[in-house]
Amino acid sequence: MIRRLEVLRQLMAARGINYILISKPENRSYLSGFTGTDGTLLVGPETADIFVDFRYVEQAKAQAAHFNTIKVEQASLGVTSEVIRNYKINKLYIEEDYLTVKQYAYLKDKLAGIDLEPAGGLVEEQRKVKDALEVPLIRQAMHIGDLAFSHILKQIKPGVSESALALELEFFMRRQGASSLAFDTIMASGPRSALPHGVASDRVLQEGDFLTMDFGCVYKGYNSDMTRTLVLGRPNQKQQEIYHIVLEAQLAGLAAVRPGVIAREVDRAARSVIEKRGYGQYFGHSTGHGVGLAIHERPRLASNDETVLEAGMVVTIEPGIYLPDWGGVRIEDSVLVTEEGCEILTSSPKKELLTV
Repeated sequence: MIRRLEVLRQLMAARGINYILISKPENRSYLSGFTGTDGTLLVGPETADIFVDFRYVEQAKAQAAHFNTIKVEQASLGVTSEVIRNYKINKLYIEEDYLTVKQYAYLKDKLAGIDLEPAGGLVEEQRKVKDALEVPLIRQAMHIGDLAFSHILKQIKPGVSESALALELEFFMRRQGASSLAFDTIMASGPRSALPHGVASDRVLQEGDFLTMDFGCVYKGYNSDMTRTLVLGRPNQKQQEIYHIVLEAQLAGLAAVRPGVIAREVDRAARSVIEKRGYGQYFGHSTGHGVGLAIHERPRLASNDETVLEAGMVVTIEPGIYLPDWGGVRIEDSVLVTEEGCEILTSSPKKELLTV
């Protein structure tokens, strides 16, 4: 944790930032280790304070020992003007993409006379490359996801509802040590599989259905993410065709992942496969995204993202084809960028269209 604070100060110095106020939960826990649901960090060239209310004082002292704990009446952006004045701060950088208008107005009033400037996602940039403490936690989160997929295969059959399967997935992952879902489970069957974010409904599975499952869990703060599409019963020719186009696209995306490659080039590698087969208009989202303390992090593997991939980044590769009123396929793995290329962190089967 102390090393992360040192790196942040180096980034701050390079940008001419003396003081930054941090309240975004992922950034707060990344820098401090504090896991409470409310609190604010103030980081300066030689100072690091955490502002919490009565509920979290002892927790902050225990989890964020390298920060000075200051008790305030209101933890959400609660800062004491006395501390700010003592530091002689005239310009304070804030997380402009996280604060609400109301919170910004509160700070303007509380810190009258101090310029509030956008930090430009400074901590998010730092979080793109995972350190040695993070990778094992991410591996375990992904492992729980793989175990859950193997478990749920035994439960899938005609007559079972999407919502029942989603609930069983959650129960299983929690029993394996997950603290929560990473996001609302996408469990889309039959024509609903054409919905890229078709969260579980009461629809009952039928023979011949496609079933797309996109799910993940949170393990000690870190997220997992994977998607598999399978079919109930014997697949028809079109189902096989669409599945293998998406698989080819996903493998092309995976093959493109290595240090020095620009994020948009990974997107292009996967997208071009689908476009050449005439389904480009049915692949409307980016090829992937970063994963870590948040389920969606930088970089985005999208056509307009110029991020250069680095060893230590964790990203998803998840192309898909979605045909309205028919169904859809998405295949997603999470990978760790390595010096040689990438390591796939999710190992559930995908080489052939799974049938149950």
